[in-house]
Order: sequence, then C-alpha cells, then structure tokens
Amino acid sequence: MSDKISAKDVMSLRNRTGLAMMACKKALTEAGGDVEKAEELLRKELKGKMETKVDRAAGEGRIGVAVSGGSAAILELKAETDFTAKNDKFIAATDQLAKLALNAPAGSGPTDEMTKIIDDLRISTGENISIGRIETIKGSGDKTVFGQYVHHDGKTGVLIHAEGDIDDSTLRQIGMHVTAAVPRPMGVTTDEIPAEVVEKERKFRIDQAVESGKNQEIAEKMVEGGMRKFFAEVALLEQAYVVDPSKPVKEIVGPNASIKSFHRWEVGEAAG
Repeated sequence: MSDKISAKDVMSLRNRTGLAMMACKKALTEAGGDVEKAEELLRKELKGKMETKVDRAAGEGRIGVAVSGGSAAILELKAETDFTAKNDKFIAATDQLAKLALNAPAGSGPTDEMTKIIDDLRISTGENISIGRIETIKGSGDKTVFGQYVHHDGKTGVLIHAEGDIDDSTLRQIGMHVTAAVPRPMGVTTDEIPAEVVEKERKFRIDQAVESGKNQEIAEKMVEGGMRKFFAEVALLEQAYVVDPSKPVKEIVGPNASIKSFHRWEVGEAAG
C-alpha cells in the first residue's frame, strides 16, 4: 500500500461503493488520498460504463411503499438478478427511494437525489438498475389515511388510499387480502371494473348460453345472475375476505370509512 493511501481509506471507499479494492486504491491515488474526490472519480468513470448496460433485461427487483402524513408513494425498483434484489443495500435503497418519491412532483420522474442512489447501485452491482414505476398520491383532507403492505419476498406491494375511521392494522390486513386474493381485484367497486373486461365477460357468458341451446333473449337474462357473481369475485369491496371468507371486504372496512383506490404492483408486470 502506498504511503499516501492508507488501507483504512481504501476499505472506507470500498464500503461506500462496493467496488474492488484495487479500483478503490487506484481512484484514491488519482485523487491524492481524498476519499470524497475518489468516489466522485469512480462515479464519473463507471457511470459511463453502466450506461452501456441499460438495454439489458431487468426482470427482478422489489416494490417499495412509503407513507408520511397526507402523502403516499409506491415504487418499483428493477434489477437483473434475484441475488441483487435480495441484497440488503438494494432493499434499503428501495425503501429510501420510496420515501424520496413522497415529495417528488407528480409525473416528474426520478429526482437528482434518486438518480444518485440508482447510480450507486449500478456501480456497486454492475447491473442495470432502474426505476420501473413511481406513483405518488396526495391526500385530499384530514380524513385521508393510507395503508401499505409489502409481501415478505418484496416482489408484491400494495398501497391503499382510504378516508374515514379505519386503523393501520385493518388497512394492512386488507393490503394482505389484495395481495393474496384470487381472482385479483380489478377495482374498488363494481362500477370501477374496466368496461372492456365487463363486456368481454358478458359476451363470453352469453355465447356459452346460446351454444347450450338458449335463444339470445333468454341467454341475456340468464347471464345477469352470472355477472353479479363475477362482480363479487373481482370488485374489492364485494370479495370474500381471505382472513374470514364468511365476510365481504366491505364489512371489514366498516360503515365509517371508504376505500378510494388501491395499487397492487408486482415486479416485472406491465404497467397498467
């Protein structure tokens, strides 16, 4: 080790960047022993190299959710390998980015501070790290409450926007329901199920009835009962609560609260 560059400084830079000892020593030598300057040299040098990797598939990652007062955010951070996505530094970065997203202007994309965190991960992992999606929600009043749940593997996260008298524990349980429910909820109420989904389901059921020998008019009347069952399966408030299937989710929410919206994100799925 050079007289100017101490092993302690090299180790410090390695811990900050996750890079090899020799790369850290070289940067420190160029920076005259200044750790901050050496880190900046590494960032400039390696960021350029990382930019050549942005086209590599990033099919792994983690969902982060953050809530603070009247704001909430949900974020997908993508990586190339499951090994990196399970790394403590990646997990911490996901949580930090979600918290930073709380104050990011809607539709603005990553801030400079967020970009720096992503660059750090790219440098230390050698992988194509990127933000897949960000959604920030601002509450509309004092009655706004948010619920959050991230599954133990980090690959599925739920953010619930509610109003009224409902506690964090209940919202978290509903978030767990949203994660586990099959079929997956498509809207809070029956009115929020996408029209194209409803029409496709109705047509499928009518065609089945007609194929069984029923005329068109009778088939259409028969289908209405089946559609009510369909709505109960895919509208969140109508679904049987997974913790206690004898009750619908709306009974768990209670009469003094309402769910305004929910986001259920899985790593790698197409943004909807």
